[in-house]
Amino acid sequence: MSADHPEDDGYTGQAVLLVNDQEFPVQVELRGHFQPIDGRYRWYGRIATDQALTEAVQGRKTACVLRTPGGESPGELSDPDPWGRYRVMGSSRPPFVVQTALHARDV
Repeated sequence: MSADHPEDDGYTGQAVLLVNDQEFPVQVELRGHFQPIDGRYRWYGRIATDQALTEAVQGRKTACVLRTPGGESPGELSDPDPWGRYRVMGSSRPPFVVQTALHARDV
């Protein structure tokens, strides 16, 4: 959960990215939030620079599956930023645990 946006959920840590039948162990920083207008959960984040991933994807948008200790979800890689970090995004069930209940201190 982000200190700036306490309603946001997230995960930072190790993950496995599946792209074109290849597995890449990667470091990720993910965030997400529920969109009340369409009723879907949107998750997104960055994947730390990984040379093997860059060689496999070659800067193209690519379908993927992201797996963390909290879950697995299909998503899409988009163009890398100037530092070689790919953006990853998806909707519906995220690849991390989401807070589902409010605590008394949050109300």
